[in-house]
Amino acid sequence: MSRYAHPFFDQIGNRPPEATAAALASKHAWAKTKLGRIPPVRGNGVIQLDEILGAGTSAEFIGAGKMIFHAGGDSGIPGGSSEAEAVAEAMAHDYRVNQSATNPAFLMHLGDVIYGPGKSDHYLDEFYRPYSGYPGKILAIPGNHDGELTSRDPDSLAAFLANFCTPLAVPAPAADAVRIPRETMTLPGAYWMLEAPFVRIIGLYSNFAENPGFLEGEAGDTSQLDWLKKTLNGLTGKTDKALVIATHHPPFSQSSHAGSQEMLGEIEAICATARVYPDLFLSGHAHNYQRFLRKAQGKQTPFLVNGCLGHGAQAVKPPDGTETNGTTYVKAVECYGFLRITVSAAKILIQMVQVLSGGTQIVDECTVDLATHTVSEAGA
Repeated sequence: MSRYAHPFFDQIGNRPPEATAAALASKHAWAKTKLGRIPPVRGNGVIQLDEILGAGTSAEFIGAGKMIFHAGGDSGIPGGSSEAEAVAEAMAHDYRVNQSATNPAFLMHLGDVIYGPGKSDHYLDEFYRPYSGYPGKILAIPGNHDGELTSRDPDSLAAFLANFCTPLAVPAPAADAVRIPRETMTLPGAYWMLEAPFVRIIGLYSNFAENPGFLEGEAGDTSQLDWLKKTLNGLTGKTDKALVIATHHPPFSQSSHAGSQEMLGEIEAICATARVYPDLFLSGHAHNYQRFLRKAQGKQTPFLVNGCLGHGAQAVKPPDGTETNGTTYVKAVECYGFLRITVSAAKILIQMVQVLSGGTQIVDECTVDLATHTVSEAGA
């Protein structure tokens, strides 16, 4: 008999003594039998940036020598929220008129776009209204709340696919009803790879369990893992671009949403076979900012948690700076905000931007050197 209903964690990520390996394994095994279906992707699951932003856009970023994009997750709140609107407005300030090549290319939403039952009915208030003033396109991977099943959502991911994965970009019905001019996104499915200047981004769906995350689907479906294996094997030997992998559930977390080590193990096993490892790993789920540094397969890789786009902020355990199994917990901030990520041929610059009532401030910054595969702190 366990003292806690969920032996994964307590309020701020301290695992209680009775959360034994056996108890955790039992909960993992139970969660694996409750997973939802993973819809198939269109074609090979790969999309080019110019297919999203228009022909010639990639050439503009290449000419500028860099590409900037925003990232973050967990923005949805039934009825909308002032916090989500404030973060969206702050990101919009990164755009400048007539500076297309140096404006952010897009927002990479890390999941939990919509919370609550009846997801199609919530897209106007939880997504289209908060981002009505955000100029950029918005790519996304689904979070657990986007995929959850309810009496009003009997088909998992139906609303997500209808807004982010349509074959052609069309006026989004929820936005069109109030004349917000945002079109649907044309991603090939709930998981995908984006080919962009200086970077490839692989977005994965970690299913709808509250914890932990899994890449398998219902009834042992391994189609997403099979796709990841094929996609990463196709990148073997390619060093022309940085590689970013994103999941909603974080592999590491010291907050009330714990890390998903089994999921990471599956990803890293595929990476090892393909001899390809990410230069950056992005996740949401925990409603705060956390940065871990992982040393694996010859690289130092930042693993970032950013669920700060507007859903209620969560407490987070302070970093202790110690290295455990090749991973160091480096930074944590309880806040609202977004990631500003700049990629070039030489490096990835990562900035965590906190949104305050009086403006913004950078609360964390690091750089990935793509030649040496090392990470340096701001000012180092």
